[in-house]
Amino acid sequence: MATLKAFSDEEAKRVKLFLATQVASMMGRKLEEGDWSKVYCQAKKILQAGWSNLHIDVVHNELGLEMKLLRIGRLSGKSLKSVCGTTLMHPAATRSIRIENATLPANDVMCDVFAQYTDLIHERTVKVRESASGSQPDMRTGWLLWENALTEFLYFEEPMVSPKPTNFYAEWHITPARGTRKASKSLWIYDKKTNQKRYSVTTSAGIKIQPYFEVPAPSDPNLYYFRVQSEPISADTICLWVTSSTANALRQRLGSLDRDVVSSAVMEVLPRQSTSTGTFVHVEEPAFPIPLSTDAHAKLFDAWEALSDEHRVQLLLKALGP
Repeated sequence: MATLKAFSDEEAKRVKLFLATQVASMMGRKLEEGDWSKVYCQAKKILQAGWSNLHIDVVHNELGLEMKLLRIGRLSGKSLKSVCGTTLMHPAATRSIRIENATLPANDVMCDVFAQYTDLIHERTVKVRESASGSQPDMRTGWLLWENALTEFLYFEEPMVSPKPTNFYAEWHITPARGTRKASKSLWIYDKKTNQKRYSVTTSAGIKIQPYFEVPAPSDPNLYYFRVQSEPISADTICLWVTSSTANALRQRLGSLDRDVVSSAVMEVLPRQSTSTGTFVHVEEPAFPIPLSTDAHAKLFDAWEALSDEHRVQLLLKALGP
């Protein structure tokens, strides 16, 4: 499916800043749907309605956007971009689906599931049309991919379309019981042309559609990549993204946030003291980049098991002393 342009150049710059700000304020907690919804709306300068499991996430003029987030684990040191060009499965497109009889033929159940899914998309389209004063709705699905350290993010949008039953076929799949886990039954739906699995519909522990989707290639102009921690900006310089108050505290302590000044402080203090713990209390503020040499960055990373760039610089401040 073709991707769609999500941001102007200026909006993409704001996404990076607001995402860096959000991550710096989170101090390592899990990313939630509301975090990304907040960043997206701030960057687009639109009213934030708040993320919802039941309703479409963003409605603004003719835009109707459903947000889907997926954490990518087990990267083993590889960049998040390594998933570009691959097929991934999202654990739930929607839970607003019912299967009345799981003993019917698989293709019959597939048609009923698709009909319910189509009705749901239609209802959301009508809602967007009402807010757009009759303009043609621009219905989209937005995919945000992220990894555990909250360092790299990928985002893209594609049209929200109803699947046509004539393009698919389905089979029942039984997962046998294992240990304390009960046996389960799922509806696997395949593309007729490619024979690739496109949907899995669970029938136990909550009925939900699990779609398979393609991550665009890195060359796709509508794929957005954001790095908001420990960002390499040249062969020998890496920027830490921290809150403004932490950056100001470090500036007051060192007299400057120049790369060589901060790098020298890191190289001098860490051999003497690398056992600091704890963090400072702060409120959410715009993120600020602090440049470091690659050597100083490596030493800072080796010094502590920190939660984020923000946490590392706070620990550095404590190690520097009053």
